[in-house]
Amino acid sequence: MSKQALEGVKVADFTWVAAGPLTTNYLAQCGATVVKIESITKPDGIRTFPPNKDNQAGPNRSLLFSMENANKLSMTLNLKHPKGLELVKRLVAWADIVAENYRPGTMERWGLGYEDLKKINPSIIMFSSSAQGQTGPDAGMGATGITLQSLSGFTHLTGWPDRDPAPPWGAYTDLTAPAFGAAALMAALDYRDRTGKGQYLDLSQYEAGLHYLSPAILDYHVNGRVAGRTGNAQPYAAPHGVYRCSGEERWCCIAVFNEKEWTAFRQIMGEPGWAKEERFSTFLKRKKNEAELNALVETWTSRHSPEDVMAMLQEKGISAGVVKNAQDIYEDPQLKEREFFKKLDHPEIGPLSHRSVGFKLSRTPCGPIRPGPCLGEHTEQVCREFLGMSDEEFVDLITDGVFE
Repeated sequence: MSKQALEGVKVADFTWVAAGPLTTNYLAQCGATVVKIESITKPDGIRTFPPNKDNQAGPNRSLLFSMENANKLSMTLNLKHPKGLELVKRLVAWADIVAENYRPGTMERWGLGYEDLKKINPSIIMFSSSAQGQTGPDAGMGATGITLQSLSGFTHLTGWPDRDPAPPWGAYTDLTAPAFGAAALMAALDYRDRTGKGQYLDLSQYEAGLHYLSPAILDYHVNGRVAGRTGNAQPYAAPHGVYRCSGEERWCCIAVFNEKEWTAFRQIMGEPGWAKEERFSTFLKRKKNEAELNALVETWTSRHSPEDVMAMLQEKGISAGVVKNAQDIYEDPQLKEREFFKKLDHPEIGPLSHRSVGFKLSRTPCGPIRPGPCLGEHTEQVCREFLGMSDEEFVDLITDGVFE
């Protein structure tokens, strides 16, 4: 295998759950050596998150954990033990990056804040990914992606106008923040390579999420409009929505933006009589009668598979896409061609498909080559190979309970 882009980059990874591990996973899939630091008494909570192998929870049985932490090494340490903290400092001296996503102040209480780390390794890059950043009146507020998606406004905007909010699936900001974090880390590595200086990166997951609400925020500040829930409607398109197709729970998204597309759409449907009625003759009239329009469009889509609807519309330049379930995505020919999913053999789970990062590099390979680690699987390897620890010292530390 040829050299990977980030081969030689070393990361001491204190992150847990989702937003942090997904950030460092970008680096791991591009060849960085990422050592995930956990505790046997308090492992990463996502280790028992479903789905689990055979529906039985265990620290090494979560499919989600393995995918989030592919290519990483796992080391267990008791950070309440003085010798455990000493080992962390040796890892800091070894590392290029220290990453964490605890509540602000946690690393400082352990004596592992940025100012402390700089004394050990002056060129260290420290990355913190917290709910609302390290400073400001709400910095100390603990939160998860579920609460942050509501705090930032996603929940208010998602759903039908006549119903209560329907939150986006999952912890939305946990999935948006990692790309910002990975990009910032790449910039910090470039800066360090040019100047020899490290730096501290403070990522607010809340602020990273707000980026995706820019149109609504700008509309309020410029026009005074408060955005609300609109279901699948869009102000500048009609029809615009998700339409039932033939088959069980099969749907297709359709977006018609102008008169040229509307004419082509009518032709594809076979010029039904209702499409020529005055109430649908202009865009504004179609918007005014949108509910009736959507119902009539669905009488046509329901006679076709979503794949056929998508193909017919895209051929004429109309935006359309199948609403895919998990199996559809896994079997998607485009993703197969790009080798997005790679099957890896996990020690406890067995063969398991892992997702890759959403890009390919032109000169170096990237993607998962090892499943997520079992808890503490690489403790001895890290101590011996990376920290140069002797047999005697390693045994003494086991006896002292440092690796618990």
